[in-house]
Amino acid sequence: MDFRLLGPVEVRRDDQRIDLAGTKMHTLLAALLLARGKVVPDTRLSTLLWGMSPPTTMKAQIYTHVSRLRKLLEPEIAIHRRSPGYVLETGDSHVDVVEYDRLDRLGRQALRAGRYEEAGTLLRSALELWRGPVLSNATEFLAAEEGPQWDEGHAATLENRMEADLALGRHQQVIAELTRLVADFPLRERLRAQLMTALYRCGRQADALHVFRLGRSVLAEELGVDPGSELTTTHEAVLRGTLDYQGAVAGHTAQGPGAAPTTAVASPPTGPTTAGTGTASLPAAPRHVPAMLPPDTAAFVGRQRELEAVTALLAPADDPGADPAGARRLLITGMAGVGKTSLAVRAAHAVRERFPDGQLYADLAASDGTPEDPRGVLIRLLRSLGHEPAQNVRHDLDELVRLYRTHTAGRRLLVLLDNGVSGAQLAPLLPASPHAGVLVTGHAHLAAVVGPDILALEPMPDREALAVLRTIVGAARVAAEPQAAAQIVAHCAGLPLALRIAGARLASRPHWPLARLTQRLAEPTERLRELRFGDLDLDRSLRRWLARTGGPVRDLLACLSVLGEQPFTASAAATALSLPPARAEDLVEQLADGALLETVGPVEYRFHRLVLLYARCLTAHCPQPAMPALVAA
Repeated sequence: MDFRLLGPVEVRRDDQRIDLAGTKMHTLLAALLLARGKVVPDTRLSTLLWGMSPPTTMKAQIYTHVSRLRKLLEPEIAIHRRSPGYVLETGDSHVDVVEYDRLDRLGRQALRAGRYEEAGTLLRSALELWRGPVLSNATEFLAAEEGPQWDEGHAATLENRMEADLALGRHQQVIAELTRLVADFPLRERLRAQLMTALYRCGRQADALHVFRLGRSVLAEELGVDPGSELTTTHEAVLRGTLDYQGAVAGHTAQGPGAAPTTAVASPPTGPTTAGTGTASLPAAPRHVPAMLPPDTAAFVGRQRELEAVTALLAPADDPGADPAGARRLLITGMAGVGKTSLAVRAAHAVRERFPDGQLYADLAASDGTPEDPRGVLIRLLRSLGHEPAQNVRHDLDELVRLYRTHTAGRRLLVLLDNGVSGAQLAPLLPASPHAGVLVTGHAHLAAVVGPDILALEPMPDREALAVLRTIVGAARVAAEPQAAAQIVAHCAGLPLALRIAGARLASRPHWPLARLTQRLAEPTERLRELRFGDLDLDRSLRRWLARTGGPVRDLLACLSVLGEQPFTASAAATALSLPPARAEDLVEQLADGALLETVGPVEYRFHRLVLLYARCLTAHCPQPAMPALVAA
């Protein structure tokens, strides 16, 4: 079978077109094909089919569409249900996007190797697969998400093909096509530089300068920027009469969809020459210095001892007393809301001047607490480092890791990885360079990947907690009602997130006495509901932490909540869970590793006061039949 996505979505069997009725059928097929053998979750299919307004019968409708698609494509093609979605196996079928990626990759390799004739043939073959606007008969949701990167890839392939033609001396033949392309893509500086090169080599120096002036005006009007180094260097070479196009020789070809412009296509007349060519060498591309850190926490108070420990560990290798061979990696753990991220961000800002090559940041948990795909995170980090991964490697984790470690090698970078979920997710994101400093926040089990340096954050002591409240609310209001302030601190139980929420509520209501909030927090069953303000929500934070912890933690917490606030032993937990003592101890230790229980002795545990309130809210969702399932776990 023949699947075509580079234009209207289409499928053919023995050169006969198969009728896919409706936009949604085309969208479903395209989404499954673009996943390249990976499972597409129901949630993603819903978004691509209906956007943010799916019908209540969403799953049933997806099932119906899949069933119809199966009937049309069988027996050559199989679509399987694999939780949480569907996967399509193409077998020996031809898929144009796969063939395009293959030809484009081989063409770029030939271009870098100086095999220009071969490169031009491969790249032309790749471009011939395009039949119009990509995914043009799919839903606007799929077209909006996938279309831009494929359009960018198409333009990059055109640029590389032009580079091959110019290297072969075909400047006369490509002027008309380049003129049209520059009109179609007026902001693509590489195409404009290629047109200037072709015009200059045809003896049309004045026209080449006119193309530059037009480009400079468009960039200023549309983006408010000046031409980049590639276009500027080409302009200077035209003025000096020294333009000699070298793009492929230098090996700086565009890398597929979204590729950054290559380095300058021309060289100034001075400086060292390239051996055997008699032309000036290309200037080194400027190194990107990322600055991705979130803003520092405005009301950061206390944690001085912990802050000093973090900043001391992140000392660069050339600092006196630092181990030059030691990897500077630190894991910050602790329960939800205890301030792991705030401490990490404050420490990162404190030492960022000691990492001159920049700072990288990534939140590794999605809004619902589930882990982010490391491939997506790597793509974002590579972009910040100045490299846009090619379309054909965006699904290849091993290749993305190779690129990431290549672009971080030897660089003094600070890397902050927030809300780590699993070792499999985290390991690809660690730079190999011993000069990099790495801060990770997340569960204790991540130490197996990060290393032995762990800082376990405890809830704040009352003195520091009161200082946090005073910073947010104001010293005068706290001094006026010291008893109420102390009660608010007690209700927040040392959690900085809870204190920030309480303080923000009071700061936004200057007419409230502190005693009013104290009264509202006094009722345990209402306390979590009261501890939310704007985007800050302690209940949601605890819910996301549970989602990242994994395992049957929800049922465990609900069932153990009957033990109350006092310390309890593993034997008491076994009784509450109706499990053998050894099994109960293993499960309780898992909760302690996830900072959902506090360890107060070798075999003693207790709930944090606010986690206990949350666990008691889960009691209604802890049916008795769940207990055998826990034993089986």
